[in-house]
Amino acid sequence: MPGRDNLTGAWGEEKAAEFLRKRRYQLVASRYRTRFGEIDLIARDRNYLVFVEVKLRKSASFAQAREYVDRRKQDRLRLSAEIYLAEHPTDLQPRFDVVEVYAPQGVDTPRPEIIHLEDAFQ
Repeated sequence: MPGRDNLTGAWGEEKAAEFLRKRRYQLVASRYRTRFGEIDLIARDRNYLVFVEVKLRKSASFAQAREYVDRRKQDRLRLSAEIYLAEHPTDLQPRFDVVEVYAPQGVDTPRPEIIHLEDAFQ
């Protein structure tokens, strides 16, 4: 069993969802899966349907979390978003965001640093 200070994707996604809800986003879906991959969170505001990739790290000392969303990952997210939009038509403008969650003490971090990068890629 992993130690309590290990980072877990579900914990990071929940922290990101809380962050977005506080900023008046409505959570539409989480962990939406397709054959191309998974979209961590799907949220909406007045103008956008936002496909969110959550990146959780203990620190940015090696690299910023956003750097792990490479071209291949972006392509998989785009394809998954196209499937979601085909299944759930909307008039909202789609957008791809990255939410970085930095938790130096892992899941025991009382207030992780959260950075929201809107329109992170086209």
